[in-house]
Parts: sequence; C-alpha cells; structure tokens
Amino acid sequence: MALAVLDALDSARTQWYHITAIIIAGMGFFTDAYDLFCISTVSKLLGRLYYAPGSKPGKLPHAVNNAVVGVALVGTLTGQLFFGWLGDKLGRKKVYGLTLVIMVVCAICSGLSFGTTTAGSVITTLCFFRFWLGFGIGGDYPLSATIMSEYANKTTRGAFIAAVFAMQGVGIIFAGLVSMILSKIFLSYYETVPFWDDHFLSVEREGDYLWRIVLMIGAVPALLTYYWRMKMPETGRYTALIEGNAKQAAADMGRVLDLEIQAEQEKLSQFKAANSYPLLSMEFYNRHGLHLIGTTSTWFLLDIAFYSQNLTQKDIFPAMNLIKKDIDLSALREVFETSRAMFVLALLGTFPGYWFTVFFIEKLGRFKIQLMGFFMMSAFMLIIGVKYDYLKDHGTLFAALYGLTFFFANFGPNSTTFVLPAELFPTRLRSTCHAISAAAGKAGAMVGAFGVANYTLDGQAKDIKKAMMFLAVTNMLGFFCTFLVTETKGRSLEEISGKNEDPGFVMEKGLKIFMAMRHS
Repeated sequence: MALAVLDALDSARTQWYHITAIIIAGMGFFTDAYDLFCISTVSKLLGRLYYAPGSKPGKLPHAVNNAVVGVALVGTLTGQLFFGWLGDKLGRKKVYGLTLVIMVVCAICSGLSFGTTTAGSVITTLCFFRFWLGFGIGGDYPLSATIMSEYANKTTRGAFIAAVFAMQGVGIIFAGLVSMILSKIFLSYYETVPFWDDHFLSVEREGDYLWRIVLMIGAVPALLTYYWRMKMPETGRYTALIEGNAKQAAADMGRVLDLEIQAEQEKLSQFKAANSYPLLSMEFYNRHGLHLIGTTSTWFLLDIAFYSQNLTQKDIFPAMNLIKKDIDLSALREVFETSRAMFVLALLGTFPGYWFTVFFIEKLGRFKIQLMGFFMMSAFMLIIGVKYDYLKDHGTLFAALYGLTFFFANFGPNSTTFVLPAELFPTRLRSTCHAISAAAGKAGAMVGAFGVANYTLDGQAKDIKKAMMFLAVTNMLGFFCTFLVTETKGRSLEEISGKNEDPGFVMEKGLKIFMAMRHS
C-alpha cells in the first residue's frame, strides 16, 4: 500500500534542492562542532587568566575544567530529548529555526560573560550560557538528521545524511583555524611580553579579548542560515503521514523537487491507521526494540572515545611534542600552538574520515563501515596505550597513530551512529528515537569529559596509557553492539521501519537479517 508521495521521494533524482538542504542543515552542524570544540583551544587560557597563582601560569582546577567543558554536553543531551520529542509533536520545521536562535544568542552571550578578573563571575556566567548553547545544539541533531532522511531518495539517503554530519568536521577545523589566526594576530603585537613580566596585565587583557571573540564567532554561521532554514517546507512524510494532509505534502514536495505527485488522500487514512503504535508499546518493542538498543549503545560507547579524544587534545599534544610545555610558553603562544596542532590533526585525520563515509556509505553500507571503524579505533588506541613510553619519544609516529583513530572514528561509527537512527524508525517516532540515541551518545560524551579526560589533565604517562587502553575496550564493545542494528542501504524508510508488515513476523525477519549479516 505505497503512497505516491513516498514513492516519488524515494525515486526522485538528485536535484539542486537536495544540495541546498544539505548546506542548510549542514551549517547547523558546522556551528555545533565549532561551539562545542572551540572551548578546547581556549580552556587553558582561562586558567592562565583567572587561576594564575602570583606570577606563575595557572590552570583550571579539575572541577572547573569539567564544568567549562562538560556543561555544554549536559545542555546538548537535554536539548536533544526536548527538541526530538517536539519535532515529532509539532513538526520538524516549526522548531527548526528555534534551535538556531538559541545558538546565536548563547554563543554571543558566552563571549560576553560578566567580569574581567573575577574567576567566579566569569566562569559561572560562561557555564550558564554554554549550557543553553548546548541546549540549542542538541535540537539540531534529531531535526537535521530527520529532515535530511525524509527529503532524500533511497539510493543516496545515507550519503546525504552523512554529508550533513560531515560539516561537523569542517566546524572542528574552523575551531582550530579561527583560534590560530586570532591568537597569531594578538601575538604579532605582544609576543615580546613574557607572562612573568611587569606588563603581564597587558597580555592578560588581550587574552581576555581573545577567548571572548573566539566563542562569539560561533554565532556567525548559524545567523547566516536562519533565513533559508525558515523557507524550507515541512517534510512530505511528516505532512502526509502525521498531519494527514496528502494534498499539501504533494504540493510542497512537487514545488521544491520539481515533481508531479498524486495526493491519494483516501489511501492515506488507511496507511495511518495501520501504523499508529506509540513508543511505549509491545508493538514498537517487537518491531524496533533491538534497533533502539543498538543505536543507543553504539552511540554511547562511541562518544566516550570520540569526546575524550577531542576534549583532551590540549593535554595530549605536549606528550607528542607537538607543542612545548606550558611553562615554556606565554598565554597567547600556548593558544596559538594548541590551535595549530588541533587544526592540522583535524585537517589530516578528522576531516577526511567524514567524507570517506559520504563517498562509500552507499557502496559499503552503514553496517560494515561501523564495524570497521570500531575495530580500527580499538586497535590503534590499544597500540598507543601499550607502546606509549616508546611513542612519546617518537612524536611523528605518535601523531600518525593518534590521527588514524580520528580518521576511523569518522570513517566509521561517528558518522554511522548519526545516520542509522534517522532511517530505522517510523516517521511518527523518527525524531524522538534519533534524539534518544543521540542523548545516549552525549551521556557517553559526559563519561569521557568528566571521567576519562581527567586522566590526561596533568599529562602523566601512566594516566594516558590507562585512558587509551580503556577506550580501546569501549570501542570493542561498540563493535559487538553493532550487531543489534540492521543494514539500511538501498531500502525505503517505510520498508526499513516495517510499515504495513504484520508485527508478528518482524522479530523473526530481524533475526534472519542479523544472522545473515553476521555471517557475511
């Protein structure tokens, strides 16, 4: 009982509107990544400015560092659940612009955190606004993924969703690039002033300007795409299947995708009646229970490793000899060298991985890419952990192995855990289920930020070794949890989610698919 509007969307040729949708949704992820990861480039500067004991360079206390880095993750988790649920209740478009408004306002307010010399006032207001910044960022995850999956055709859907997420890699690059450029500009005037000099207050003032500007620039890309986001029509699947307006869905999709679509209003009521089960029901559990466990567990385990890596780069880089120890650096020089190392690693390791997924996801499939990524991440992290004492004296090899963990994270589960929840679940629950999966990921990120990251704060060899070996184990757990999901390549969203199937046969079918892929 296929609907014409759904068939048309599944078979539509790739058009300019698809590319436009990727850019509009992708710029949200560019902003997300920039805002979440730029804090890594300036967090040590905050310690220098507000926690300097006398004339010596200071650093953020562990509890303060956890708050500054982790509060945005808490906000992101909350925003994912709230906006994911709201996206299914009110529609994707109605709440899509609100997430951008929150990001713009809170990125600017983060840079305007009250106070210039009082640590308590600055850090408290910074954490407040970064929580709400994360809240807006969280909403972008389920909404962008759901919108792209419901616009795309079934042969390029995975590549389109992955391309939206790949803008996260561009955002990470720009987080390093912007911090590097701005710190270099300040350095061109103040390089000759050492941090212990009588002129330290001058350097302190410029450093205070620097971190605020870096954070506020995160508002720019979100602001630029707000108008175009508001012009996007509601997805045809939501308008037809949830609002029950096949005529409006056909008109909207026919206009933006240059298609002629038959409305079929009378068939729509039958379609809706056959697929009205709620999230908390045995029917949902029979159809999608294993899938939801699979998407949440793999995203949780992946983000323990992924965010531990990204948020502790500033502490790992000195161990690689990519930057000098902070005692040898002025505050601005430390920001510059940390940002430069982050930029190079993102450009050569992180960024290519995202786009390898875009190019190969429709050839290899989501399942194989995720398995491969988890396995390779685990292998390289285990090598780093076991051979750390040797690698710390061979910085180039250390950096290469570390970069490969980022490459296979992104040419692997960091991309596929975003794609799969946007495809596996029915339209009426798609945004909510993606939000639950993404929130599990952010819970893993908090484990990484509040737990694993603390092992590397002081750069002790034994702690970094323990952290790397622990992350190798979590990645292998992710490898095995991947067997709870199914391949979605080349199938329509309605076929994947089991619409029009007798639920009594769904579990049997899922187990057959599971066993077939395990032996493939």
